[in-house]
Amino acid sequence: MTAPPEGFRIYVADRVLDDLHVRLQRTRWSRLESPGWTLGTDRAYLRDLIGYWHSGYPWREREALINELMPQRRARAHGVDVHFVHIAPRRPRALPLLLLHGWPDSFLRYRKVVRELALDFEVIVPSLPGFGFTGPVELSATQPTRHSAEILYRLMTDVLGFDRFGIAGGDGGSVLAQIMALDHPENITGIHLTDLGWHVGGTDVHDVTHAERRWLDAVKSQFVADGAYAMVQATRPRSLAPALADSPVALASWILDRFHSWSDAGDLDKSFSRDDLLDNIMIYWVSNTISSSMFGYYADRRSPSLTPHDYVDRPVGLALFPKEPGGIPPRRLAERTLDVVRWTEMPHGSHFAALEEPDRYAADVREFFRGLRARADARKEARHDRPSV
Repeated sequence: MTAPPEGFRIYVADRVLDDLHVRLQRTRWSRLESPGWTLGTDRAYLRDLIGYWHSGYPWREREALINELMPQRRARAHGVDVHFVHIAPRRPRALPLLLLHGWPDSFLRYRKVVRELALDFEVIVPSLPGFGFTGPVELSATQPTRHSAEILYRLMTDVLGFDRFGIAGGDGGSVLAQIMALDHPENITGIHLTDLGWHVGGTDVHDVTHAERRWLDAVKSQFVADGAYAMVQATRPRSLAPALADSPVALASWILDRFHSWSDAGDLDKSFSRDDLLDNIMIYWVSNTISSSMFGYYADRRSPSLTPHDYVDRPVGLALFPKEPGGIPPRRLAERTLDVVRWTEMPHGSHFAALEEPDRYAADVREFFRGLRARADARKEARHDRPSV
């Protein structure tokens, strides 16, 4: 018998916070710095944020706010203690909706949309295996990402008892959603994505249109210019992890570099509040999961779970934001691997769409699943009206 979920509230021990402040106060800053973001995280921005983290950032208030906004639970699924947000729906028979984050964000990716989505859905937002309060997980050596997907699938079915549910995700969450739709199509109503998944980059350029090749080339060029983080994490994660686990400034610098690179305006202050940025960094710091969160890059490089030859035949909605790395892909490329039934090109936004453009993101998720319900109702009505023979 599966044990029922237990209640969970974030509470970071005083000793952890005291240790953090000592480390921030004793920071030894590097020399030979270059201004701006060209060579990585801007030193002036980082020093200002670290000063605020040390002397102004109100963690206890933020902790209480997160707990109030995002009621959390923990349950054992497929042998793993999974931390997740669970918000009951406002209306009966609401579709369960699983929201999946990626790296280097956390379950807080959806903090601005969970209450809005709970008007139409029963909302579940897990900390992925290896992340946050789920923590490090011993994953399959042969199919680590597929193993993570199975853990989350078992959370939804074995623990929470859902026969059918929808999924929405981006970054690593996009890949996990596609794996679940491939492995368990009978349980998945549809999936909503903000990107095609990293495996699409391996598409054979000799078998695509000119527009598709141009987009794939642009993605590869951008990766060469801005993909050092992924190459390090996919090849030498254990060399980097001790520094990030030991120094809060190193951790912040590594994560901020991605948030800056993957933001719409190229200006963090225009895309995210300082509190939102530090809340996410704090989740990594207090759970000490930066090492396990990065390991997925190494594991999936050695044993990919998806290829450009896999095809998801469950209905797919795509909300595409223009500053996503590579920009908006050609629809034909998406349709090579996905059964696309909704395609929305957004005017603004980037990689962390639910944080940067929460209203547009939530509206598109809602409309996609409403459309699926309307299509299903129309099919039922057509069958009902069909004359008997």
